[in-house]
Amino acid sequence: MSGHSKWSTIKRKKAKIDAQRGKIFTKISKEIIIAARNGGPDPVGNMRLKAAIEKAKAANIPNENIQRAIQKGVGGGEGANFEEFTYEGYGPGGVAILLYVATDNRNRTAGEVRHILSKHGGNLGETGCVSWIFKEKGVIIVDRLEANISEDDLMLAALEAGAEDVKAEEDSFEITTAPEYFENVRSALAEQGIPIADAEITMVPQTTVKLQGEEAEKMVRMIDLLEDNDDVQAVYTNFEMEG
Repeated sequence: MSGHSKWSTIKRKKAKIDAQRGKIFTKISKEIIIAARNGGPDPVGNMRLKAAIEKAKAANIPNENIQRAIQKGVGGGEGANFEEFTYEGYGPGGVAILLYVATDNRNRTAGEVRHILSKHGGNLGETGCVSWIFKEKGVIIVDRLEANISEDDLMLAALEAGAEDVKAEEDSFEITTAPEYFENVRSALAEQGIPIADAEITMVPQTTVKLQGEEAEKMVRMIDLLEDNDDVQAVYTNFEMEG
């Protein structure tokens, strides 16, 4: 939900994957279709496709499903006519919301997103109203319990591979990279046998807004509903839970 407690957010999402596997399959398959359509079927020369395939494998999507989605994207068959765009808006307490959407019906998606936001104390904004708050970054999470490595050694390994920063949280290490160095850093850590709990190129907020009580509950519910929407591929906010 924010760049602050990234690992707790990821663990929450992983639990959600288990609970809603079919919906997750659909979203990742859509990402593979779009990546293959825009950049070709070879993941070696198509980093977006490579990342989508790795995400699919992490979610235990069968290989034949992955290949089918790639072929659908390349062949431009039925179900490959998705349009990509972003929505920007606000949640309770002025929290910034950035949504990445892929849909075959823009009017339907706009209505559904607007309804979710307005029902939970939020609203859509103009293009550019909150996107400036976020920066595209590679984020790699190492679980402290699984990784038998000191903070200094991990920092040395990550920085040598091109990482920008390593932040120690209570139960994890959060490594930040520029998008172009993301794959270098991930590969270097994997080669050294450092277990990676999660790795993705994401939008990281430069400032956060803390909420508590009813506002925080509304925000969590809003994020859940947005993530559940079939057309919303990614939800980024600068929401931070107070306390």
